Amino acid sequence: MNAVLLALALLAAAVPAWAEDAAALFTEHCAKCHGGDRLGAIGPALLPENLGRLKRSEAEKVIAEGRPATQMPAHAATLSPEQIKLLADYVFTPLPAVPQWGMAEIRASRVLSVDPASLPAAPQWTADPLNLFTVVETGDHHVTILDGDSLVPLARFQSRFALHGGAKYSPDGRFVYFASRDGWITKYDLYSLQTVAEIRAGVNTRNVAVSHDGRFLMVGNMLPHTLVALDARDLTPIRVIEVNDGQGHSSRVSAVYTVPQRRSFVAALKDIKELWELPYAEDHEPIYNGFVHNREPGMAEGFAEKGPFPMRRIKTSDYLDDFFFDRDNRNLMGASRDGGKGLVINLVSGTEIAQIDLAGMPHLGSGIIFAKDGHDVMATPHLKEAVVSVIDMTTWKTVKRIPTLGPGFFMRGHEASPYAWIDVSMGKDKDAIQIIDLRTLEIVKTMRPAPGKTTAHAEFDRWGKTVLVSVMEDEGELIVFDTASFEEIKRLPMRRPVGKYNVFNKINYSSGTSH
Repeated sequence: MNAVLLALALLAAAVPAWAEDAAALFTEHCAKCHGGDRLGAIGPALLPENLGRLKRSEAEKVIAEGRPATQMPAHAATLSPEQIKLLADYVFTPLPAVPQWGMAEIRASRVLSVDPASLPAAPQWTADPLNLFTVVETGDHHVTILDGDSLVPLARFQSRFALHGGAKYSPDGRFVYFASRDGWITKYDLYSLQTVAEIRAGVNTRNVAVSHDGRFLMVGNMLPHTLVALDARDLTPIRVIEVNDGQGHSSRVSAVYTVPQRRSFVAALKDIKELWELPYAEDHEPIYNGFVHNREPGMAEGFAEKGPFPMRRIKTSDYLDDFFFDRDNRNLMGASRDGGKGLVINLVSGTEIAQIDLAGMPHLGSGIIFAKDGHDVMATPHLKEAVVSVIDMTTWKTVKRIPTLGPGFFMRGHEASPYAWIDVSMGKDKDAIQIIDLRTLEIVKTMRPAPGKTTAHAEFDRWGKTVLVSVMEDEGELIVFDTASFEEIKRLPMRRPVGKYNVFNKINYSSGTSH
């Protein structure tokens, strides 16, 4: 019996009598998203070990009122205060045994579907391989590979349950990697349109990053509290890294990113005021304090250990739930979802160099960079405020706050277009898409292409000539627009397309899209 099944068996045998009513409430109202075992599904795991900074009183408020920027609904109209309290107590009750998911379990889960050496050398279809879109459809758990020129699907295949929306590509754009909320990592070959390998790297996973040279993956887990390094060729596990502060406090990983110029991964930690950097270059030559250090015979100053993926801890003044990088990846902007400011961390010195006025829960992972008055600025939507903040990336001061119809989740631009597209899907005008002229920082058009339906996540093609927008409904669609005239070009039926990602823009780290 594996560790997860053993934990479930122990849970069934050891649930206290008081929790029977709570368990029934959980099954009726929560299990669909959080799993009947509380280990997570579409929503996160609900265990004391995974709730981090959340207090019981705050948990009751979330159950009653829902949670911004998530699918968590409000239950105040259907549950009594006593039932809400019972549920909060229930999710803070430990399982008899928390499932272990270490190297042995990860290694045993790996499925190699195709020998990587047998894959074809060229695409087995006729299209621009760099203008493909990977479309994640969570309505029926499928992925569509879309030709961005003809707007005709090349393939549609079953995915793991509840994929994280962000697909990641190998640096040549040939392979795409997916992470599911329940820990599965999938490698898919775009040339032959088939799955190469899968492995379960965690029980509840946040996301995956790909090294800029295409050799490694790094998986960030919410449960267990680990980072997992994989060989990108066949998903063989390399190392499981326990995420803790060295003093008994562990942390969920809220995001992991690749920093190409530094040949490293950077991880955001949800429960520890630290930023972690993990170099992956074979000779380990991280740029640290302005100098190049070799791993052998001694470790570079600031790195905690020898071996693959040594870890550098950078202390921060707040928790960092999300990141944004400047164009050359020297500086990192971070913000806590429950904080009122952003921090700027210089990765060379490992120090905090500025604080930014970013109240209202900024969604930095969806920010964009563009040139304004001769230097870079960034713009980010907010999940709790009807505004887009524009920040000068030299002074770190706010240039402008652009009012919108409501809080938004996604913002997109492109080097070839003077416009940025933003949704306001977190508010009552969830069906609106607004277009900002980046030259004037004014909204120049508001569209409602699918009245009454949640419309979000614009994504440009590689040339910046068309933009695809998602209607995020079970019977949804992609709507394609001309980026110059804003005229509609085509509609493609989709099952709740939560995200679509252009190969060229992603592998070239376009300043108008997320990474």
